[in-house]
Amino acid sequence: MGLTYRDAGVDIDAGDELVRRIGPACKATHRPELLSGLGGFAALASLPTRYREPVLVTGTDGVGTKLKLAIDHNRHDTVGQDLVAMCVNDVLVTGAEPFLFLDYYATGKLEVDIAERVIVGIARGCELAGCALVGGETAEMPGFYARGDYDLAGFCIGVVERSAIIDGSRLAAGDVLVGLTSSGPHSNGYSLIRRILESAPAVEPEQLDALMQPTRIYARSVLDLLAQVPVHGMAHITGGGIIENLPRIFRNDRLQARVRLDAWERPAIFDWLQRAGAVDETEMLRTFNCGLGFIIALPQASVATALKVLEAAGETPHVIGDLVPAGTPAAPGERIIG
Repeated sequence: MGLTYRDAGVDIDAGDELVRRIGPACKATHRPELLSGLGGFAALASLPTRYREPVLVTGTDGVGTKLKLAIDHNRHDTVGQDLVAMCVNDVLVTGAEPFLFLDYYATGKLEVDIAERVIVGIARGCELAGCALVGGETAEMPGFYARGDYDLAGFCIGVVERSAIIDGSRLAAGDVLVGLTSSGPHSNGYSLIRRILESAPAVEPEQLDALMQPTRIYARSVLDLLAQVPVHGMAHITGGGIIENLPRIFRNDRLQARVRLDAWERPAIFDWLQRAGAVDETEMLRTFNCGLGFIIALPQASVATALKVLEAAGETPHVIGDLVPAGTPAAPGERIIG
């Protein structure tokens, strides 16, 4: 008998078994707009009927080197939520409702038990975001990845009413900045984190728990907010931290953000990382979210209502600053960003 695909390192039966196992988790994310199920060549969906002028919003991202910690410490159950969150939160800043999600899982040898844990986590993230997991790709590529390694990519499609797109055009001096707390570093800065771990004493279990907390998904709470108050701009605090991401809401150079650095309490893991790596404060702010995963700019008159809505949705919001004309000097304890 001649060579088979399995002899070359690709196990078709393992792939079929994985599809069978993840079927119930994917089904739990079903939305009524879906016209096809798991296992076809492509997913079909109609647009939600409540939109008069629907605009599609797309986003793609990965988990980055946080995956290396997951692999090294057998923490595969939550990186799927990281993947969904990194894509969904990006789409959300436009005001879009997360609608459809696809994943790409690539590895040298398909370990069905591990892949199932990862993809069930992706489905859990989709449930939290309210979007449907409509399929994806599992690629087994022998010789391409080191034994035990895998990589993830995610793709999200959102929908927003054309008239409700948030693009920063309504931002004005005096708008208030409200920050939503993060669960930790989320999925950013892990190349630096891993470098710190290499030179630090053995990581304690509670520190590893803090580093592996899944990225928060802000979709449901922010969509609740958008339905009740005007929002002028939003930023997902990802790679580049607060310093690099907050200016992305501006459409011109006439405004800057004034942030009070004592307006929220940083999770202890950031203090530990700063001490263990002797990381400069500016480097912390341009690498990590430092405790704020999402920032919303809205008019002063809407702040009280916004805080109530966000708290009712399970968030811990903080008024962290405001928008000021460019060139405004910073007072002690403040940072001008933009």
